[in-house]
Amino acid sequence: MFESLFQFLFEYRPIVFRQGDFRFSPPAGAPLAAAIVIAGVATAFLSYRLLQTPVRWRERAVLSALRLTALGLLLFCIFRPVLVVKAAVSQQNVLGILIDDSRSMQIADANGTRGDFARQTFGNADSALMRTLSERFLIRTFRFSKASSRVASAADLTFGGTQTRLAGAIDSARQELAGLPVSGLVLVTDGADTTDASVADALLASKADAVPVFTVGVGQETLSHDIQIGRVSTPRTALKGTSLLVDAIVTQTGYAGQTVTLDIEDGGRIVGSQPIRLPADGDPASVRVRFTATEAGPRVFTLKIAPQPGEVVTQNNQRDVQIDVRDRRERILYFEGEPRFEMKFMRLAVADDPNLQLVTLQRTAENKYYRFDVDPSGVELAAGFPKTREELFAYRAIVLGSVEASAFTGDQLRMLSDFVDVRGGGLLLLGGPHAFAEGGYAGTAVAEVMPVVLERASSPAGASHLKVRPTRAGEAHAVTQLGNTEEESAERWKSMPALTALNLIQAIKPGATVLLTGTDERRRERVVLAFQRYGRGKSIAFPVHDSWQWQMHASMRVDDQTHENFWRQLLRWLVDGVPDAVESRTLTDRVEPGQPVTLTADVVDPRFVELNDAQVIAHVSSPSGKTVDVPLQWTGERSGQYRATFDTSESGWYQARLEASRGGKSVGTSTTHVRTVADDAEYFDAAMHAPLLKRIAEETGGRFYTSDKLQALPEDLKYSGKGVTSVEERELWHMPILLLALLAVICTEWSLRRHWRLA
Repeated sequence: MFESLFQFLFEYRPIVFRQGDFRFSPPAGAPLAAAIVIAGVATAFLSYRLLQTPVRWRERAVLSALRLTALGLLLFCIFRPVLVVKAAVSQQNVLGILIDDSRSMQIADANGTRGDFARQTFGNADSALMRTLSERFLIRTFRFSKASSRVASAADLTFGGTQTRLAGAIDSARQELAGLPVSGLVLVTDGADTTDASVADALLASKADAVPVFTVGVGQETLSHDIQIGRVSTPRTALKGTSLLVDAIVTQTGYAGQTVTLDIEDGGRIVGSQPIRLPADGDPASVRVRFTATEAGPRVFTLKIAPQPGEVVTQNNQRDVQIDVRDRRERILYFEGEPRFEMKFMRLAVADDPNLQLVTLQRTAENKYYRFDVDPSGVELAAGFPKTREELFAYRAIVLGSVEASAFTGDQLRMLSDFVDVRGGGLLLLGGPHAFAEGGYAGTAVAEVMPVVLERASSPAGASHLKVRPTRAGEAHAVTQLGNTEEESAERWKSMPALTALNLIQAIKPGATVLLTGTDERRRERVVLAFQRYGRGKSIAFPVHDSWQWQMHASMRVDDQTHENFWRQLLRWLVDGVPDAVESRTLTDRVEPGQPVTLTADVVDPRFVELNDAQVIAHVSSPSGKTVDVPLQWTGERSGQYRATFDTSESGWYQARLEASRGGKSVGTSTTHVRTVADDAEYFDAAMHAPLLKRIAEETGGRFYTSDKLQALPEDLKYSGKGVTSVEERELWHMPILLLALLAVICTEWSLRRHWRLA
């Protein structure tokens, strides 16, 4: 609308004014004509002075200004204003047309699919637009998705590409047309770039070569009816049998207020569900679904919402997430300073868990201990608590019960701190008469690791009736889930028996998070469960003396599993994410078939000191069972880091089993998986990305178009000023805006003179 009005008033389109240079080209008689006009105006001014009617100075000034304006407009026209523009010479310049050939172009969100529009408008030589362009330019047509190539006919467009790389398409076309007179590139796409490549880099190259990019946005900026599962947050690895909480973001348009169900499937079997009431159009809904990883190995879990009536895109109703479910027994060292019920019931809680081994060291007297679940050799912990880093770091986590700080040497206290900071292990600190401040830990290396602040002055255990409940952060955490849903869990916490004793914590550290709090008989808030990340690991404070009340209280049924589930969840969380001596990972957990995989490994010795001289080999197995050995080299970027790349050619799971050795002695092993599968990113955020396309056009000197404004493209390309051009002069004196302005000034002056009785 604006552009049509502009062209009506100024005779030419805005691009002519942006590209052209303004100047005057007066004819031979222009000075004489100007003198006559000036003389006429001077006569008019003189007539104002001779008027018999009194005229105030303000009225005289207004009339004079209007007369001067009219004079200026006449002089402007007399001196023949022109725009000098560079116009592309017909059939002397090349025009590159880049057509998006990816899957998202199959979406039918307008009249037919986006691909049909692109094929009929730009892939058909007989279309009105292509006939006009072909008359003026030499056309070179490209198709692109994850790679670019020339196309000879519309039949070459399949719209089956699994990725869209706008930066690569622009750069590839620019390089192929290098050395030719190029008027510009026309980019026909919905703008859904699915790579991490920077479009800005390609724009820099295009700007350096002065190649304007004219972008054509295909599709609707907002889909009329669509539900999409957006970002999904899951761990990359999990211990078999662990209860997981998956957070997902759901957005929609056209279904506000309706209720749908988000299901999680494992191999076609539903393992978790959560109903969702959809918010207003465009607003994100955060959804949390709980499920249990029951089968070991690399697993693909599918989050799915059933397609709704009228949905434009149904492929974005589901997302696949990959979790490497590990079936191994995690060894946890539990050191208890005295016999008590807490230890007994904790051991009973995890006794039937095949993935947790609670190696227990219980002090019975000075330098005398009971040992439970130690290695059959009988050597483990024979001398009491570990005295070397190698021995201590062999465990994945440590639980400290009611044992005073003086039971450890200074080196052992520092080792406990390093266990969290350097080794990356989990440290759980339980309440008791000799724990926390009461145990003299204030000012020690262990106190630095704790998520809570200890006062040096000890205080007696407090609270005789402590009602526990989760905090807002705790409601969203897997360890506090006592029911199948968050609502059931919240109700279950309300009915849990009160506790009777805990160590009083006055404050938590700035980076800590409280998951459980309690209210005592005086309505005072008490910290019950808090944690923080520290270095590579985490520390957890649970200053409760008698969580066994949740098992043995008279209100609890004999077959109630709440206490057991809580401790299994807590100890599994304690060992979650704890690194091995050899830790391997890939940059992404899925790639396209044929795309290389970058494998990175961190290697340390038993003391968790980084090794830069290790020999690291990856035994890579393909889906068909073929195995190749890929050596990893030290990167030099960081101590202990190794990297290698291997190729993929088959669809399915690739397994990389790493073995690290030093001087012929094994350091450790690690296994990681990556899946090769066609990318589905084309169907997410599937609306036309106008802001990105506008930015590409503006930064390169081009222009952005929608499908209903393409008629202006040929002329805009003609006046891009690039390639082989000829100089044209465009007359401006006969623009309608000048005539209208002159008439407006004359009529205004006449009306004012009549109003002031001067005529």
